[in-house]
Amino acid sequence: MNWNNKSVLVTGGASFIGSHLVDALIERGARVRVVDNLSSGKLENLKPHLDAGRVEFRHADLLQPGVAGKSVEDIEIIFHLAADHGGRGYVDLHQAACATNLTLDGMLFHAARQAGVEKVVYASSGCVYPNHIQTDTSQILYLTEDMVGPPYDADNLYGWAKLMAEMTLQAYYKDWGLKSASCRYFTVYGDRGHENHAVIAMIARAFIQQDPYVVWGNGEQIRNWTHVSDIVSGTIRAAEVIEDGTAVNLGTMERTRVIDAVREVLRLTGHTATIEFHPEMPTGPMNRVADNALASKLLGWEPKVKFMDGLRQTVDWYFSSKDRDQVRRMLGSVLTERTLHPAESATAAPAAGA
Repeated sequence: MNWNNKSVLVTGGASFIGSHLVDALIERGARVRVVDNLSSGKLENLKPHLDAGRVEFRHADLLQPGVAGKSVEDIEIIFHLAADHGGRGYVDLHQAACATNLTLDGMLFHAARQAGVEKVVYASSGCVYPNHIQTDTSQILYLTEDMVGPPYDADNLYGWAKLMAEMTLQAYYKDWGLKSASCRYFTVYGDRGHENHAVIAMIARAFIQQDPYVVWGNGEQIRNWTHVSDIVSGTIRAAEVIEDGTAVNLGTMERTRVIDAVREVLRLTGHTATIEFHPEMPTGPMNRVADNALASKLLGWEPKVKFMDGLRQTVDWYFSSKDRDQVRRMLGSVLTERTLHPAESATAAPAAGA
């Protein structure tokens, strides 16, 4: 696909992943419109493009009447990343909020079809996979796309909404010809990330020199943290190749225990502390790692950033861009929320370099 001068909408484009996707699309010559309600996104993530007039930004809520229809006008390709979402603490504790994604996705898909949009590329999640097959850490498990099926057992209402959106897009293609692709993201990390996701939370705890250093769960949870640059390249490639709503995993196949990631964060940051486990806190499935063979076959895609290399880059970004006093004040709240509480927001000092 030639992206030069292609009209593209990125919903949630001021967010962590969304803003990196915008960077890549601008680099390819696309004309980009971003719609974001800034509930977790930040305009500073788009600042170079806004200053240069390369991005059309609309501050709007896609759940409000008429917004979806106006957002998709004159758009050829939609990358739909907007959602009520967060890390494990958020999706476990805010079920009703995450359920609004069912409405948001439906409204946007309907508007896309009405407007004659060429293709919708959907940011799905590893949360669509059945919980009951992800419990045994002694099993060398790699989740393949065909494991999503009866009996369905998605991860919280967040996961169910992602699953329903995938199925909706497949039905739209079959019945009405709307082209689409769904990309199942696995535990994304990198610069611009949020403290309510595990890797950034680990780094933040070291940054404020927390002691005892808190780890949610027993540390044996297995994940495949995937760098945002790999997620973005896979997402764009899916837009170029897939048309029929097929869902593909975008994730590394590195199997990393939480405790091993924690120890590497402590080593990289030089922070010495007693590790304190909190098994009562939200932890999610014990054994979640993608099989990315289908993405390799269909997209010619494979992740390029090894976790330990990407972790080092992310630590460097966090330590160079954050204010220690501000992080110390806000961390307890943002581990389970998308935004600062008003009192914290009012008193927070600006991040270094802001």
